[in-house]
Amino acid sequence: MADLFENPMGLDGFEFVEFTAPEKGILETVFSAMGFTKVASHRSKAVELWRQGDINFVTNYEPNSHAYYYAQEHGPSACGLAFRVKDAKFAYEEALRKGAQPVHVNTGPMELHLPAIKGIGGATLYLIDRYEDGESIYDIDFIWEEGVDRRPEGCGFHTLDHLTHNVYRGRMDYWAKYYEDLFNFREIRYFDIKGEYTGLLSKAMTAPDGKIRIPLNEEAAGGGGQIEEFLMKYNGEGIQHIAFACDDLIACWDRLKERGMEFMTPPPDTYYEMLEERLPGHGEPTEEFQSRGILLDGTTEGGQPRLLLQIFSANMLGPVFFEFIQRKEDEGFGEGNFKALFESIERDQLKRGVIKEKE
Repeated sequence: MADLFENPMGLDGFEFVEFTAPEKGILETVFSAMGFTKVASHRSKAVELWRQGDINFVTNYEPNSHAYYYAQEHGPSACGLAFRVKDAKFAYEEALRKGAQPVHVNTGPMELHLPAIKGIGGATLYLIDRYEDGESIYDIDFIWEEGVDRRPEGCGFHTLDHLTHNVYRGRMDYWAKYYEDLFNFREIRYFDIKGEYTGLLSKAMTAPDGKIRIPLNEEAAGGGGQIEEFLMKYNGEGIQHIAFACDDLIACWDRLKERGMEFMTPPPDTYYEMLEERLPGHGEPTEEFQSRGILLDGTTEGGQPRLLLQIFSANMLGPVFFEFIQRKEDEGFGEGNFKALFESIERDQLKRGVIKEKE
């Protein structure tokens, strides 16, 4: 294996996430609620570009396409993701040489060919090397909406921070090896989370560019938990949630709430009562966080706080949800919050009768 810090595929962050649904209206309502705006439409396909900051969402309703069949199987979902690369042709050929399965993407006359391989749960993983303003894939294959800001501020989110996969039990190592072998990802975190009723294992993978983060989750022994519920509802492995980064999570939360966003069940009051003990001298407005259900993680050791603020939406597209975060020098995934989040989802499962309360 190449050195862990090498970037042999020339990765440079996420380019877009591709979504599909059995009918129009579902995705658009969710995207609007999160502050996204439709900024362009494809020249020849039933495909649209929705954007907020540097986050690109593509909706695909093209008949008889991969996205169309994906929607029949999984319902409203993320059917593809795209990595930015230095040289798409080189990266594609290298991926095939390393054992990736090619995916043919139909293109019309005078349209760009987007190299792609098979990804998580059969989703398409595109390799994109045209992403500079004025020369991007959207400038060539799409028509921009008139009078619309091409980089709308929306609710204030600017970057796609990470994209989490849920996999079948025993498959986490397979998908970790997929990203390691093809793109030279490395494991930076490993969690073994146990709630009162269920548990999960999580392996957080990061690309050598430091911009593409993909945590992998699988159900712990025993079953019946939230990963298993996702796999049953989604009808297979896939993208469980997508995280957006911002510079002021309190302000972003307020904008989301104004748009009617529903959030996951908040942690108990004891979570906030224990914050100062867990993160002494964190200096953050605990009452503001508690009134919004915002979680805080990181470290304050050495007198230099490195913090992560995060909150999660309710399920928005079938079992798929979204995460909203603000990084203050912390590059983790909220390890300290993981258990609080896990128990929050567990409480929601109890309310819905998915798991039964202990006698």
